[in-house]
Amino acid sequence: MSNLIWKLRGLLHKEEGQGMVEYALILVLVSIVVIVILLTMGGQIKNVFSNVVTALNA
Repeated sequence: MSNLIWKLRGLLHKEEGQGMVEYALILVLVSIVVIVILLTMGGQIKNVFSNVVTALNA
């Protein structure tokens, strides 16, 4: 009987998916930071690539 109680407790306190949720939250945070950086510096990055293409074509 006590074995059954321990199995039921184990079902209530499972934490197997916790690691995946943490990785997903980190991925979302990194994605948001990258999007903000690209929105704020997009024009400057475009100019750098344009200058590189112009220098390679010359």
